[in-house]
Amino acid sequence: MQTAVVIGGAGFIGSHLCRALAAQWRVISLDNYFTGSRDNHVAGVTYIEGDAADVALHVGESVALIVHLGEYSRVEQSLDDIDTVWRLNNNAMMPIMRFATQQGAKLVYSGSSTRFGDGGDTVTQTPYAWLKAKNVELLKQYADWYPLDYAVVYFYNVYGPGEIAEGRYATVVAKFLAMAKRGEPLTVTLPGTQQRTFTHVNDVVAALLLVIAKGHGDGHGIASDDSWSIVQLAQQLSDNIVMTPAVIGNRQTTEIVTSKTRALGWQPRQSLQQYLQANQPQR
Repeated sequence: MQTAVVIGGAGFIGSHLCRALAAQWRVISLDNYFTGSRDNHVAGVTYIEGDAADVALHVGESVALIVHLGEYSRVEQSLDDIDTVWRLNNNAMMPIMRFATQQGAKLVYSGSSTRFGDGGDTVTQTPYAWLKAKNVELLKQYADWYPLDYAVVYFYNVYGPGEIAEGRYATVVAKFLAMAKRGEPLTVTLPGTQQRTFTHVNDVVAALLLVIAKGHGDGHGIASDDSWSIVQLAQQLSDNIVMTPAVIGNRQTTEIVTSKTRALGWQPRQSLQQYLQANQPQR
């Protein structure tokens, strides 16, 4: 078996990807457990705790694939976490690219769909969005300078089993489901009409496997056809909704860029409506 390294392999998306890869690859997860969890460990996967910037120190064998999912990944919160964002999203990129080049490994990098928000206006509104966009440009430039096979993917509001439901890094579907089950009011940031495209983690992993096998270069968006406003999502789960003040970086719309991924043969198969019906409490 060839060896694949999943940076962020103990995280939500990373753990699902590790499980899918393990049938055909020797899989190593490198994770600092900032938001990853040992509860997400998959049998047969080798887990290493450490920073992504030290990948060359932690992985002492030949690898054919590196999937980099291990960056800080919250938008508005990044304004309060700028030092952490810089450490996790800036400091690791060059060592990872250098390691991939030395190994002759393909590098799959998760960009951020905030790049496509509000006509591109949201890129400069938060440290997270800006650094993610910068890293994509750095990767593209690096691959012009040095021999590196790479692909960039973009996730759109991923949900599903294992999604973080509690704390300041919780994501909206799991967070709303947990609040509704406890009978708490669902808090929606004004104006509430901001649109999000929700994509099930199984569809994301299916797309990632195709990009790993056949994708090259930038532009592999992974988004379903499920576009909802945040207030519509809340109304699906509860009548008890509280509006909270607007925040910087909370994009209103996002361009859906999936043609390159669909050209590989990918189609989303999961429905947010069905997922909510299967998991929401009785009203």
